[in-house]
Amino acid sequence: MKNHYQFLIIGAGPAGLAAAATASKYGISCALLDEQPEPGGQIYRAIESIPEQREKLLGSEYQRGQALVDEFRASAAEYYPETRVWSLNDQKEAGVLHHGKTKMITADQILVASGAMERPVPFPGWTLPGVMQAGAGQILFKSAGVVPSDGVVLAGSGPLLLLLAWQYLHIGVEIKAMLDITPLSNYLTALPKLPKALLAHQYLTKGIAYQIDLKRAGITTKIGVSDLRAEGDGELQSIRFRHFGREQLIKTDVLLTHFGVIPHIWLTQAAGCKHQWDKSQQCWRPEHDDWGNTSIEGVMVAGDGAGIHGARSAEHAGRLVGLQALFALGVLTQAERDSQAMEDRKWMNTDRRIRPFLEAYFAIPKKMLATPDDDTIVCRCEEITSGQIRKAVKEGHEDSNQVKYFTRCGMGACQGRQCANAVAHIVDDAGGQEISAQSHYRGRPPVAPLALGQLADLYEEDAQ
Repeated sequence: MKNHYQFLIIGAGPAGLAAAATASKYGISCALLDEQPEPGGQIYRAIESIPEQREKLLGSEYQRGQALVDEFRASAAEYYPETRVWSLNDQKEAGVLHHGKTKMITADQILVASGAMERPVPFPGWTLPGVMQAGAGQILFKSAGVVPSDGVVLAGSGPLLLLLAWQYLHIGVEIKAMLDITPLSNYLTALPKLPKALLAHQYLTKGIAYQIDLKRAGITTKIGVSDLRAEGDGELQSIRFRHFGREQLIKTDVLLTHFGVIPHIWLTQAAGCKHQWDKSQQCWRPEHDDWGNTSIEGVMVAGDGAGIHGARSAEHAGRLVGLQALFALGVLTQAERDSQAMEDRKWMNTDRRIRPFLEAYFAIPKKMLATPDDDTIVCRCEEITSGQIRKAVKEGHEDSNQVKYFTRCGMGACQGRQCANAVAHIVDDAGGQEISAQSHYRGRPPVAPLALGQLADLYEEDAQ
């Protein structure tokens, strides 16, 4: 790994792969760094090594990733898998951990294509063994073919939950129930956005097909579920919830939840990029222009790390950033950049027409985001409850960072990745600052766990 590159890409999902393949055609020094052992990101995880039968079960959207990975493999970009980026600053210096050794590398242009993470939504019992996020279920199946052996309950909201249910159906997993927390009022909110969404009808068609298959298979789907609780003595034993005013219970030892995805913003935060609250996506995201440029010159974003738009949109956005990097490096003229970008921009804009409908339809209820049960743990690392956060607000700590200082909520090993959004919603609900006026937890390196010995590697020559 060199000490400097003209173009450095962080993340080997659709955006990073497309950017690397596009930019490296012009002979610039280009490197792609990724935590995983194979390219593909979360959406195309293990696409190069997955058995053929398992690949077919995952569907056509997953199989689409093979062509993208093949194009990247044929490119001249350097590829460093199993490499963790633990720091990024406004001088375009990245701290990396590769083969157990740390080093700092610099670049003229940097693309942060770190993708998304599942939105953590605390609810009573969410920390019990047996309760996991739906994405974990997908990762286990893609990587190792592991699925729940004694049945599963799926709960939450969003397209991924429907996709996982369809995949489990075809694998032969017993789906005891699907508990959809989507409020019936969301239907009315989303309806005016439907005509525009029809221009990206392939997503709606696929979703309807999944629902038809699940209904034919007799899968129980309960819409408008509320007051979700996971119960058990030391481990998950049952799920309790309300449906149309009636309390119900389902016995299960596995619950997979999903409440949508949010951008993984910890590197752009560490770099000092400006971020904004996206009301429709119910999350923070980095500010950027149509070419992926952030508030820091030379630092760009693309894919779901820039805002949630899906895998196909991420692929197009990655190519646009690749062209922008070439323009910034003086390899392409503005006219050449714009000309080559026309097709990808057209398809990206078409693909994104469905987003306003999906964001309105699958919006998580404010009550659930605000974690109303005072005994529910919000910060798993420091074991801080919703009640402790509300108490801090009542005592005059009116934004997330003040609550963090007062309670240590967000100071654990995950550095707030699992609680930042939830804390902001609770602060808002408890009478503190509105969530749009709050600042996200301040990002500091290392943004990923790093041993002191690894950090000391940076100063090995000085020590000698």
